[in-house]
Order: sequence, then structure tokens, then C-alpha cells
Amino acid sequence: MRGMRLITSLALAAVMCASTIAGAEVHRFTPTSGTPTFAVREPVLRIKPGDVVESNTFSAPGDYYERTGGPWPGEVGPFFIEGLTPSDTLIVKIVRLRPNRDTAISAVVPNGISAVAGDNRTRILNDPLPARRFVWQLDRTRNVGILDLPNSASKRIELPLRPMLGRVAVAPAGQEAWGGLWPGNFGGNMDASDVREGATVYLPVFHEGGYFYFGDGHALQGDGEIVGSGLETTMDVTLQFDIIKGQKIAWPRIEDDTHIMVAGSIRPLVDAFRIAQVELIQWLVDDYGFDKMEAYQVVSQAGVSRIANVVDPNYTVVAKFPKSALPARVKRTP
Repeated sequence: MRGMRLITSLALAAVMCASTIAGAEVHRFTPTSGTPTFAVREPVLRIKPGDVVESNTFSAPGDYYERTGGPWPGEVGPFFIEGLTPSDTLIVKIVRLRPNRDTAISAVVPNGISAVAGDNRTRILNDPLPARRFVWQLDRTRNVGILDLPNSASKRIELPLRPMLGRVAVAPAGQEAWGGLWPGNFGGNMDASDVREGATVYLPVFHEGGYFYFGDGHALQGDGEIVGSGLETTMDVTLQFDIIKGQKIAWPRIEDDTHIMVAGSIRPLVDAFRIAQVELIQWLVDDYGFDKMEAYQVVSQAGVSRIANVVDPNYTVVAKFPKSALPARVKRTP
């Protein structure tokens, strides 16, 4: 199937040094505004299958990245992909993803969003946590994040960075418009740390052209995003787009060098877990020739699950299966 093979990170780096991918048209797009919702709206860019877009996440003076209480700048998009229909699957290869500033913000917001304290959806008897804005320094040369810890024994911590995109999406079905905080079957704010450089994301399509969005760069984020934010920062982003014609999927899929994955997003958490597992089993059946009951068995024994977020309006679970346990891909019958 077209476009399914991943390019290695090393090869991608070499390609991008030449600022092109063989046979692809490269678009340089600089966003001038961000959008607050995932929906069908006038495209900011029209591209063709195989095209590459070199861009960046959006930021504006005085926004979240620059001051306490600053507004969220919104996401980039939508991109209209020529020839993409609701009978197809959109392929988005994350060719390059790098922080482009020297700081990242992680904010604790009273009654905001949290996995372990009361928030604006779950009331508890304890007093709200105090507001606090953590400013991490990003050493982009050494690829580490640095935080001073004045009230702790160690006084300072350094952590390796693992840049990711919290939000990749198409326009949801029908006339729906989902706020930027929401994940769903259209993708959205999944906050899945597997959506990183070298990964390929597969998205279901609900409208001609897809209407693709991206944003919410995290230099690092732990599973669950329990404080309600990763190391939020701006990113330089290079994406390549392609189409699998005539093949529909129900939920977002992710592939990297070691695993195939499905992201399920809903509340309660156990239902997000169930969606991800069922869709992963179906992927093994459809594309790899597994019997359904046998796929159920091997996913139960070899599968890995990641809790991507438990703070957004919908929770996200990523179910993963090792590529080392897969047979050669079986071509799907139309």
C-alpha cells in the first residue's frame, strides 16, 4: 500500500539537509494566525499527495508562551489535500520536529486541568492547588530540558528532550467543530508522545480534502500529562502528506520503527483503552492476515498500552504492537 513504509530518522535528516524529498513539491508555509477549533473552514494551504510542508507552530506576542495568563495561540491549518476523500486514509509523516526557542512552559492552573487534583470537571473537597508557572530552559545543542528546583534537595534537574506534537487532526464529521482541547476519532489534542519525528500518523477522513491541522508542540511530556501541560514550546515542523486510496480507518493510527499503534479517545478511561485495543486487533486482521481471535490472543500477550492523557475533555490511550512480531503486510482486498 502506497506510502506505508517508514523512512528512518537518519535518512530523513539527510534528506532535509537538502531541503527536499525526492519527487516532492516543498511548500514553505509561515502561519500568521491560529485557529481555536477543528472544523471545516477556508484552507490556508492547498497541497497534493506526496507534497512536503515546512512550517512552524503558531505563536503571537503576549501569548501562553510569553506571559502568565497569556491566551493559547491556536493551531495551524487547515491544509486541503487534493484528491483526498472520505473513502481514503490520510498519511502524515513527521519528517522533522524541533523546538525553535530556548524556553518551555508548564503551568499549574487552579481548577484548570489535572489528573490528580480537582479541576473544572471534577470537584473534590481539597483546596485547589496554587497557581504556578514553571519555566524550563531548553539546551537545544545537548537536547535537554533544565529546571531549577529551589525547594528540593537536588536544586536542579536535567531531562532528555523528546519533542512531540500534541495536536494533529482532520476536520470532524458533518458540521461539527471541536475545541482545540478535545481529542476524538478525528485526532485532535491526543497528547500522545509517540507523535514525534520519524513517526507516521494515519487519520480517518470525513470531508473532501481532509482539512488537516497541527500544533501544541511539547519538548517533553510524560504519560498521562498529569499536571495538564507538557513542556509547551514552539516548533519547526516538516510534514509529508500522502493518501491510501480506497481504505477507511475508524480511529487514528501511528507507526514508527518499532510499533504499530492505535489511539482511542473518550471518557471513561477504560473505554478509551477498549477502543484502542479493538482497533489494533482489527488492524492486524485487515492488513496482516490475522484471524480475529488469534489477533485478540497475541495482542493480549505482546501488546503495550500508553496512557497518553488523562486531563483533556476526552482521555486518550495508545495501544501498541511490536513490528518484530508482525508477518509481511498482506495487501487488503478492496
